[in-house]
Amino acid sequence: MPIQKKTMLVTDFVKPLPENVPYQRQAAEVPGTKKPGATGIYRNAIFGYIDSSTPGVLQAVDEVFSAGLKGGRDRKFLGHRPVVSTSPLKFANYYVWQTYGEVDLRRRWIGSALVKLFNAGELGGGDLQTVGIWSPNRPDWQVVDIALQSYQKVGVSLYDTLGKDAVEYIVTHAHVSIAFTTADHIPALLKMASSIPMLRQIVSLDALPAEAWNILQQWSHTVNVKLWKISEFEEFGRSNLTEPIKAKPDDIYSLCYTSGTTSNPKGVILTHKMMAISTQSQLYGLILPDDATMMSFLPLAHIYERVSEMVAIAMGASIGFFTGDPARLMEDAQVLKPHFMPAVPRVFNRIYQGALAGGDVPGLKGAIFRYAVQTKLTNLRTTGTVYHALWDRIVFRKVRAALGGQLETMICGSAPVNKDVLDFLKIALCCNILEGYGMTETCATTTRAVQDDPTAGGTVGPITAASEMKLLDVPQMGYTSEDKPHPRGELLLRGEGVFTYYYKDEKNTKEAIDAEGWMHTGDVAAVDECGRLKIIDRVKNIMKLSQGEYVALEKIENTYSACSAVAQIYVHGDGLQPYLIGVIVPDPVQFAGIVSKVSGTTVAPEDIAVLAKAAKDPKVNAAVMRILNQEGKKNGLKGFEYVKRVVISLTPFSVENNTLTPTLKIKRKDAYKLYQAELDALYALGEPGARPVTRL
Repeated sequence: MPIQKKTMLVTDFVKPLPENVPYQRQAAEVPGTKKPGATGIYRNAIFGYIDSSTPGVLQAVDEVFSAGLKGGRDRKFLGHRPVVSTSPLKFANYYVWQTYGEVDLRRRWIGSALVKLFNAGELGGGDLQTVGIWSPNRPDWQVVDIALQSYQKVGVSLYDTLGKDAVEYIVTHAHVSIAFTTADHIPALLKMASSIPMLRQIVSLDALPAEAWNILQQWSHTVNVKLWKISEFEEFGRSNLTEPIKAKPDDIYSLCYTSGTTSNPKGVILTHKMMAISTQSQLYGLILPDDATMMSFLPLAHIYERVSEMVAIAMGASIGFFTGDPARLMEDAQVLKPHFMPAVPRVFNRIYQGALAGGDVPGLKGAIFRYAVQTKLTNLRTTGTVYHALWDRIVFRKVRAALGGQLETMICGSAPVNKDVLDFLKIALCCNILEGYGMTETCATTTRAVQDDPTAGGTVGPITAASEMKLLDVPQMGYTSEDKPHPRGELLLRGEGVFTYYYKDEKNTKEAIDAEGWMHTGDVAAVDECGRLKIIDRVKNIMKLSQGEYVALEKIENTYSACSAVAQIYVHGDGLQPYLIGVIVPDPVQFAGIVSKVSGTTVAPEDIAVLAKAAKDPKVNAAVMRILNQEGKKNGLKGFEYVKRVVISLTPFSVENNTLTPTLKIKRKDAYKLYQAELDALYALGEPGARPVTRL
């Protein structure tokens, strides 16, 4: 039974877990729904199925802020660390906060200004009254979005890492006539003004020195774009005040663009009803303290972070924003001391490696650490508890302090994470880590693990209350609904939180949504005996090797990515070859340890030149291959699924070198292009272990 802590002050939409959680039956098939070639329809068995007709649920996104506001106008809401020095760059060791009441006023001013400008014809001209936001996470991002929710405007997020072409495409496709942005993006928008004539006004979220501002003003006049300071824009709205406009459930809340690996981004239509019911679903079974603070560092342009923050707002929580540099994330957390924090596997892996390096040492200290870890892991996997009165105080206190010392709940999403890593962090951070699964098309809300579930590791939990799912047979890959011990197949989703169409994109809409309204995710999943989901493969990115065997490249990448030595991996196959090869970007800490062991000399992760040289050493390569083979064996890869040769590179795949999408998915064609010479050279060596061909 989970420990029932006191909940937030605002509990209108919160539904706690039952006193006796049915961990053995978290989701169940609806009787009479099974058809040939698929499982029956699964629904959440703890909370049941909800939609907008369910009494007491959120109906539209503007109700989220209204709920948070009920917690008190003076309650702290959005916080940031002010800059105290620019050379060197230094931030204050405290957060400065805007209250819920102050944000209420600002959203009214911004919303009123937008209503006045759209009604006057100075903005608009497209099918929707769209407003762009191009900014990293900061309080102003949330203030602007709340204003849009409150005044029937459609938000369009521009990823901070998007390139020029994608920005032009989205602004044009969505007909964005005004954009709120940070000062560093203003020149980029002005440069492309002739290509995006629908963009008529830009609002700077940053204050600039007078000289710089005058230059930008003059430039904007030459390209017929009006430039505002955010303070001016709010004052304009204050002088033309309009009451918030109540949103209707079917109103469009946002156009959220998903990055394509081979084509232009797709604009997912997110309605108020979709986001509201998804937020409602996330509030089921979530327990936070009365003074809860959330840390914001994942991009708000992505739906995962946005729905997480809506959950915090609906409960009246405070949200503290990180300073923008991942290298300062730990420092920000130590200043903020958050209770709630969504994260992604690369963050968990970094904490895991640091904790192991500090604790798993020779001698008595290391022995105590290993004994404490084993004791807590045993407790976790039998009872679900993450606490231990003795070991938390004398062994794990420093690990917990690395993220502020008050964390109670973390949500993990966006990519697979190793089960052992997740279990270790639960007991080392002394907090619940709930792994989940979602997509932009489902408002990042499809499944989520249940708190204190002792055997949740390796799964992404049951279907959430606002959705239903089924698995469709994929016979060409050998996955069927009749598989034992668990049914397997392509994951199909339906519910009011699932999108119904892409904006101006009938072709992709028809490919994603079938005649019965089921969204085909392209992910292959299994449902275990408790009703929890496990993502095991991808329908797409399947290729056939020369001997006729089909391989799913993403599945293999996900398998090797669980290895702590691997920071990134690209698996490559050629239909004319009988085996797979790949490119490994190693984790610097782990790689330094491998090199040290092979060379017999101590190499630090900061010794980049030494590591770069070692990456080309056949002995080091062989050591890395042994680690990969162990990972493959542990995860049950078939012989033809093993990567047989690798290139080791210290150059990460990134948005900047065009090998990653802004949502950090590998762009396969571009990754191959970057390493084509090295990969072709690996295939030229011939198949490892094959007999040499005798010349005639």
